[in-house]
Amino acid sequence: MNTDTTRLAVPLPQEGAADETARVYRKITLRLVPFLFICYVASYLDRINIGFAQLQMKQDLGFSDAVYGLGAGIFFFGYALFEVPSNLLLEKFGARKTLLRIMLLWGLTSAGMMFVTTPTQLYAARFLLGLFEAGFFPGIILYFTYWYPSHMRARIIALFMSGMAVAGIIGGPLSGWIMKDLAGVNGWAGWQWMFLLEGMPAVALGLLVWFLLCDRPAEAKWLSAQEKDVVERTLQRDRQALGPSRHGSLKGALRDPKIYILAFAYFAFIAGTYVITFWLPTIIKGFGLADPLRIGLLTAIPYVIGAIGMIALGKHSDRTRERRWHSACAAFLGGAGLVAASLLTGNLPLALVALSFATIGIFATMPLFWAMPTAYLSGPAAAGGIALINSIGLIGGFVSPFVIGWMKTVTGSVNYGLYFVTGLMVLGAIVLLAGVPAEALREKRTG
Repeated sequence: MNTDTTRLAVPLPQEGAADETARVYRKITLRLVPFLFICYVASYLDRINIGFAQLQMKQDLGFSDAVYGLGAGIFFFGYALFEVPSNLLLEKFGARKTLLRIMLLWGLTSAGMMFVTTPTQLYAARFLLGLFEAGFFPGIILYFTYWYPSHMRARIIALFMSGMAVAGIIGGPLSGWIMKDLAGVNGWAGWQWMFLLEGMPAVALGLLVWFLLCDRPAEAKWLSAQEKDVVERTLQRDRQALGPSRHGSLKGALRDPKIYILAFAYFAFIAGTYVITFWLPTIIKGFGLADPLRIGLLTAIPYVIGAIGMIALGKHSDRTRERRWHSACAAFLGGAGLVAASLLTGNLPLALVALSFATIGIFATMPLFWAMPTAYLSGPAAAGGIALINSIGLIGGFVSPFVIGWMKTVTGSVNYGLYFVTGLMVLGAIVLLAGVPAEALREKRTG
């Protein structure tokens, strides 16, 4: 028999192993990612629906743009305070208990926003929402490191984080419909119904966490012993390829300047993200639109395009094993789109094109960025280090809505705020490229 024919007909052992690994990870992804994706949609919807509420809420309650901007941004102070402790609790007690606690408390708090009547109540509710939600996102990022090797994480995180875009896609039309058609029902304003109806799903999903998730691959009853061994061997090979952990503890990570460089870059990228999530409805309303449903439908356009771009860039980054330039170029694209949108104030179709490119770039920075800390941090430092970077970075979520709200109150336009955020994003990309060399991420580019 021809030797070449035999070699073609019988898979090489490593080829068979690769096929088995791919099959196991398809099974894991289908089990974990869709549910976590839905949870993130609920999380992000509850975080950003204040952007739609302001279309009615400010007028009903007499809030200025500055009050709204502070209320939107103060969420991140509560978030930052409890994020590191929450991730350490997840590492100690497991994902099921931690995510159950997080989702129940944030869902009830988000629904309770319907009772806000004063600026102080707005600030308190948003602060508590951040406090209770803290740990969800970095907890999921940490959770993925228990399952996936580093070279798979950008596209997995992109699939998960596309929930951010989907929240905008469905959140705009849904929020607009609720605010328009349910206004006055039971004597409640449309924005009150929106907070109630969009807050309660998180409570239901939190209860489902207990039944649908397990803390570690070894505890997954839906994996066979052989499949669990595939996961363990894959993660072991990944740890060996990455080399020994640079940080023996969280204290060691705290002394590493690169942790703070990564945190600053994330701070800059987050500032751009919340331009889209908090101010996109207001930007579109500025073209003379008044119908909340129509505004909601138009806001869905950049989110749809942004979701597609986010997943495509994450997949390309995994294939090439390159993170820094992918993330930086996405930030440059996002900033250019914001500036272009600010210059097209008289042309809604072209402005939507510019905002769509801005959303691609801004949203794509998120999964591309998070593939870097999860490669740089490992071992005991991972839980606290990931949460620390997210905590510091999320201050950008306060700065962005507050500065834009203040500048809009002073100047009557969001444009100066957009320029500020664009400059910040460009600076973050430059600092990332200069301060974190490719060798530090322990990933080799494969072309």
